[in-house]
Formats: sequence, C-alpha cells, structure tokens
Amino acid sequence: MADDTLPLTTRPRVPIWRIIISLILLFLNYFLAQYDKFILSYFQDDVISSLGLNSSSYGVLSGYATGIVYALLALPTAYLADYTSARVWVLTVAALWWSLCAIFQGLSHNFWQILLARIGMGVGQAPVEALSVSLISDLMGKKYVFFGSSVLYVGVYIGEAVSGQIAVAFARTDTPWNNALIAIGVVGLVVAMFVRVFVREPVRQTSLIPIGDNGVSEEHPLSSDSKRPSFDPKFAIVRDHIKSTLQYVIRMRSFYLLTLSAAFRQLGGNVFGYYMPSYLSNLYPLETSLLSRYGIIVGVVGSVSVLLGGLLTALVWERTKLLPLYLTAIGGMISSVFVLLMLFSLNIAHHDQSKGVAILYGTMSLAYFTAETWLGAVNSLIALLLPPHTKTFGLAIWSLVQVLIYSSGPEILGLALRNTDAGTSAYLEKTRIALAVLIPVGYWIAGVGFLLAIPLVRRDLAGDFVKGNLRWTRRKGGLMLGGCILAALVLALFIVSIYYRA
Repeated sequence: MADDTLPLTTRPRVPIWRIIISLILLFLNYFLAQYDKFILSYFQDDVISSLGLNSSSYGVLSGYATGIVYALLALPTAYLADYTSARVWVLTVAALWWSLCAIFQGLSHNFWQILLARIGMGVGQAPVEALSVSLISDLMGKKYVFFGSSVLYVGVYIGEAVSGQIAVAFARTDTPWNNALIAIGVVGLVVAMFVRVFVREPVRQTSLIPIGDNGVSEEHPLSSDSKRPSFDPKFAIVRDHIKSTLQYVIRMRSFYLLTLSAAFRQLGGNVFGYYMPSYLSNLYPLETSLLSRYGIIVGVVGSVSVLLGGLLTALVWERTKLLPLYLTAIGGMISSVFVLLMLFSLNIAHHDQSKGVAILYGTMSLAYFTAETWLGAVNSLIALLLPPHTKTFGLAIWSLVQVLIYSSGPEILGLALRNTDAGTSAYLEKTRIALAVLIPVGYWIAGVGFLLAIPLVRRDLAGDFVKGNLRWTRRKGGLMLGGCILAALVLALFIVSIYYRA
C-alpha cells in the first residue's frame, strides 16, 4: 500500500537513470502488448487460410472481439490502480496475463479458440496504455512528459517494422505465423517481471489545471491539496470517488470533442494498420520485399515523426500548450492526400509496377511523417489536464470511447468484403475503395474536431470549470444519450459481424 500522506509534487525528483530504465521497460511492455495486431495484419491471408476463416471472421478478430473487452475492462483496472496507488503492480499482473493469452493465440486451431484468446488478451491489454502514460506523466517535469510519452508510442511503429521483417523471413522459410505469437508471449512474461522489479511508483505530479486553488474544497476528492482516501472497500467511498472524476471530465468543455476527434483519428489509423499491408502485397505481387520495406518505412518514419511531435511540444511549452492539437489536425489532413496517392499508386504509374512502387514508398513516407506526430503529445496533454490522483481512471475513460469507435473500422471493412474471396481482383478493388473512404474521412473529421477544440482547451486551462462544488450539469443528459446511442451501435455491429462470419 502506498503512503497516502505524500503530497503532490510540482516537479518530480526521479533520478535520470531510473527514468531511462522505466521508459525502456514501459516501452517494451507496450510494444509487446500491441504486437498481436501486427501479426494479424501482416499474416492476414495465412491466418484466414490456416484457421478456416472468411473476411467477416477476420473483421471480428481485428475489431470488437478485443475492442469491447479492452474498452470496458480498462475502467475498473485503471480505477483500482489509482485508488490503491499500485499502478506498477496492476501493470505487472496485466502484462503476465496478456503474455499468456498471446501464447494461447499461437496455439489456436479455429475461429472460436483464437477469438477467446484475443478476448482474454484484451483483458490484459486494457490498462497498459493508460497505466504507462500515467506513470510517465509523474516521472518527469511537465514539458518533458510529451517526449517521454512519445518514446512509449515508438513501440507502435517499431512493431510494424519488426513485423515486416518477420513476415518476409517467415515467408521465405515457411514458418507458421503462430510461432511469432508464442515467442512474443514468452518474452512478455520476462518483461513483466522486469517491470515489477525495476519500475517504482512515482509521486503524483500536479495538473496543468490549478484545481486546488480555484474554489474546490480541500476535502474534495479532486482537489490537488487533498489526500487521496486510503483503500476502503465500502461501496459509498468507491462510488463517490468515481462520481467526482466523471463530474470533472463532464464539466471540461473540451473533453467530449477531444475524445471524439481522437477516436476518428484512431479509426483511420486502425483500418490502415490492419488492411494496408495485405492490400499492398496483393497490389504488387512481384515486389517480394514490399512488406519488409513497408515495415522499415513505418518503423523509421513513424518513430521520427512521433518523437518530433513530443520534442516540438516540449520546445514551445513555455509559449503554448496547444501545439499537439495543431500538429494532429493539420498533419492528418495533409496525410490523407498522401494516403490516397498510396492507394492509387499503381494507377498513377499506368500499371508499371516499378514506377508504382517508387511512388508508393515516397507517398507512404510522407503520409507517416505528417500524420504520426500526435500520439505522445496529445495523450500527454490529456494526462496533464486530468486530476492527479485519478488520472489513470480519466485516461481509461478517454480511451473507452475511442476504442469503441475506432474498433468499428475493421468490422465495417470485414462486412463490406464478406462475399468476396481474399486475393481476387474484386477483393482488391473493394478494399481500395473502402480504405480510400474510411482513412481520409477519419483523418479529416479528427482534424476539424481538434481545431474546434482549441478555444475550448484554452478555457479549460484557466480552471474556472472546477470552481465551487462539482455538480452534475445539463451535459449529463447529453452524455447519457450519446453513450446509449454508441452502445447500441457497437452491439448491433458486433452482432451483425458474428452473424455474417459464417
């Protein structure tokens, strides 16, 4: 049990060597926790054929199969981590669980076995991102948090790079795709133990919003001057603590718009990640090294872009806190043009494969460079806007809506392709049209949303929305209605996907 009497700090005093070790281990854990989706993406055709699946089945595996579990389970685990000040312990247990489920995925022989294993993995993956960002936001000073979180999200791009190399090597040696999942699970078990041994629970850092100085009572759960309640299993204490956090995010003017914008940005990226490698492989069948080079471009350009976003935010921190929103909005809009050029690169080259590949690699590099500055910077900004003692739970709420929305992308694409055989010209054409619609639309909706959110974030930074008692407002009704509509759409789409999987 953590010491509840420790005050918040305005500037963490963690030794640099411990920060470096913690970042490396958090990066490795996050990278490995995301790795199963890269395997499904790069080995899509092999997974479908070896498990006897169809396009709808694959859409279920890459969409709501883990998305619903991931979204819902993140809330109680994140709350438990905040309430007990045991973020590292919760992260360790989650890492052990998802590692075992990765092994079970590799041992699966049919749709239902791998579906259950992926649902189980969703349980373990659920709190990883929120816990990691929460810990990083307390390990270093505020302006450095953006770069630290960007280091964490490099795992997304390194995963793509490594997957590309593995896909090429496995294809050349006829190695089964599931061997990669088993290996990742074994390595994950080792990393989980290192996380527990070397990562320490840091003292919570104050928020960007001066909560305790703006009229909120010092005894209020959201006051930065208050002491977080010691662990008590009484339902009333748990209920009040959760309610106060929900009231905080509901009263934030920018939270709704930021969350929806990030969700649509993730939807475009999720569809890109799951379907683009397979589409390009079928588009350029003579380019045997395409997946390898695709992975290298994603790994190198994506990593440089996300680190650049965190670095630029840190450099201009004293002048503006809003650069992440500008980078995300404008970068995504520009990137959508390059995505379209990627998809139609062979047509642009008049079906000349060598010229088409050259266009593909160039436009893909530009697409990633302009689009991927956002992950570390935006998620860090959200973490620093939330109440210090409940930021992990707040980040889980932030992720919940996003996951439920962006997981719909693969489901929609799977349904669109359900009557088309993989690898055929009709399948290729339908995939191209779907990607050309879903990715740019997701990027542009996100871009407009982030730009509209900028004045709202400015007002939230002033902290006036937390003055006085945090009572429910009229936004509660809108939130409940929106939640019911989203839940109904998610359930309907999931049921339809399961129905059509046969």
